Amino acid sequence: MSAKASHKNPSAGPVLLADIGNTHTHLGLAHGDRIVRLTHVPTGAWLRREGKTLLADYCRGITPEMVACCSVVPPATPWLEKAVSDLWGRETFELTERTVTEIGIDYPHPKSIGPDRLANAIAVCHFYGAPALAVDFGTAVTFDIVNAKGDYVGGIITPGLSAMTSYLHEKTALLPAIEIREIPTCIGKNTQDAMTIGAVHGYRGMIRTLIAELKKELRAPRLPVVATGGYAELIAAKITEIGCVEQKLTLMGLLLAVRNQTPPASQSRRKR
Repeated sequence: MSAKASHKNPSAGPVLLADIGNTHTHLGLAHGDRIVRLTHVPTGAWLRREGKTLLADYCRGITPEMVACCSVVPPATPWLEKAVSDLWGRETFELTERTVTEIGIDYPHPKSIGPDRLANAIAVCHFYGAPALAVDFGTAVTFDIVNAKGDYVGGIITPGLSAMTSYLHEKTALLPAIEIREIPTCIGKNTQDAMTIGAVHGYRGMIRTLIAELKKELRAPRLPVVATGGYAELIAAKITEIGCVEQKLTLMGLLLAVRNQTPPASQSRRKR
């Protein structure tokens, strides 16, 4: 992925990035424009107050100049902040609807937007221009839309692949647990294949239909689409409308956000 524009402060020192999700926290260290040393840790570690040890081990030999996080688990955030303060005496920049500056927000209730979704929108807009679309294949599949003005305008949320297949297994007597994988045919010859076809091929059909509808609503025949998340590679493999899979998308948006915090991160560029 090549940048549309360089960061304001690409020569700054190391930046520690944390994307706190419901199950895992994804960590990255950035040097200039590059995010390296990726890992993930259980989000529960913050609540068990184990975060300080985890961060010390992860950043061994490196003192971050800046630290940034986006979090969908509010109780975990203060423990991350305390660990960072104890280890390095740094304040942690938290990406929220109040601190975002790279995109505008045209949304009725900005506080309800997941910070990870804002990070995805920042990254896709920065690297691909506006309008643009980020699709995150996580526990839920989320679509995040930036319009032609560069404003976050909303999105779509659907159940994730594993959530759907796990529900079928748990709620029915005869349907088994399955491994989500590529099935070359659309005719299942056993129960497992039939379920997998429904999940993988069905999801591709849903994604294509939603992208087509968004193009119409945005009046954007050309709409860059970037995928990220656990099943992004699998599902995007046969969807020509998805131009790129970028597993670092959320951390890249978070890096852009913290690099651009000059002036202070208390006002967003545009709220409506």
